[in-house]
Amino acid sequence: MHMPPDPDLQSILTRPPGEQARALWQLLDPPQWPIPFQELPPGSALVGGAVRDGLLGRLNARPDLDLVVPVEAIELAQTLARSHGGTVVVLDRERSIARLVVRGWTVDLARQEGATLATDLRRRDYSINAIALSLPQGSEAAVLVDPCHGLQDLAAGRLRALSEANLVDDPLRLLRGMRLAGDLALPIDGPSGRWIRDHRARLTQVAPERVLAELDRMATSVSGHQGLALALDYGLLEPWLAVDGPQQSAELPLAALTPDQAQARGLTPDEALTALPVARLALLFDAASLGRLQASRRLQKRVGSLHQWLRRLQGAGIGGALERLGEDDRFRLQVDLESDLPALLLLIEPSQAETALGRWRDPNDPLFHPAAPMDGHTLKQLLHLPAGPLLGQLLDYLKRERAMGRLPAQNQDQMLIQTKAEGWLRARQREMT
Repeated sequence: MHMPPDPDLQSILTRPPGEQARALWQLLDPPQWPIPFQELPPGSALVGGAVRDGLLGRLNARPDLDLVVPVEAIELAQTLARSHGGTVVVLDRERSIARLVVRGWTVDLARQEGATLATDLRRRDYSINAIALSLPQGSEAAVLVDPCHGLQDLAAGRLRALSEANLVDDPLRLLRGMRLAGDLALPIDGPSGRWIRDHRARLTQVAPERVLAELDRMATSVSGHQGLALALDYGLLEPWLAVDGPQQSAELPLAALTPDQAQARGLTPDEALTALPVARLALLFDAASLGRLQASRRLQKRVGSLHQWLRRLQGAGIGGALERLGEDDRFRLQVDLESDLPALLLLIEPSQAETALGRWRDPNDPLFHPAAPMDGHTLKQLLHLPAGPLLGQLLDYLKRERAMGRLPAQNQDQMLIQTKAEGWLRARQREMT
């Protein structure tokens, strides 16, 4: 996540151009980069997020480095990997774009498009992403290259697309604008907003994996709730939204899913990092929606389960819903959301969340971490059962009995567990006959 703005560093924007470049170069701390910048070819430049965030005083300790180089970028990435280690991933073979992952850093290398760096920058999406810092060469210092007046837009506090054609050229840029506007708290200027609305349907032309990656970046951002809310407002998410999903209720606004909200409900920063993204996605999408976006099965299951429970609890009234759940529902909720319960707790009354969170943090709590009191192998031996659906149902029954306090902790009383299991089997046999 990005660091919050530093008022002292923000003064970079008010300095004369030469001083801006020197201050930014020092802030970027090139000696800490995973590859020496001296090994990059003359004419190389740092572009995009690292430049923008450095100027805004919100640079990460280990920023992603996006470099434009006047040579074949894939070959250069492979050469650097041989010299410094790391893994090379080809992102776009036709346009010669590669990613080098080395010692925890991400370095993206792209071949310059056009005869000059300024030409390359004019083909980008938004003016604040079209600022480059040319790398020093010999006695020449680093220089800011800003042919699209991105510095002016940063100082004025606005997000401006370079052109309608640039947005249409890669419609993912429409969604990226929502993330930038939300993360940087920048209003979208009038023409840019109209272009985004006019071409929102083009987002479906983008590979679903790329759309999902952008949504994931938005959901995991500190201010991701703002970007997602903008994307909803501009109609960009309509092709994938869950039908009658929880986001349609005023009781479950995206605006509630903030780090402050998480802290108010007692979540630690690490818990919030995991809970906020899945909660935000679950307000918008169900498992089927994420399937259309080519999400992993694990993500589909996590978000789909939370989405379903949010809809069910919505009908019961979020404030007291947990207390009003019947035994079957309470047990099933804990089974479905054992790992993601903090995401649900972001959307209930803080007093309930505090109690539930305390129990969830106890790995031995039988309800919040349901587990059968005896493993399947032991049950097979005791009861002479074959592996199959019946054994799975029996394990689920014993897990519930333990969760509701009708069985002791694991293997503390094998005779009682066996008696319970035999009783359940006899009942099942009577049902089947």
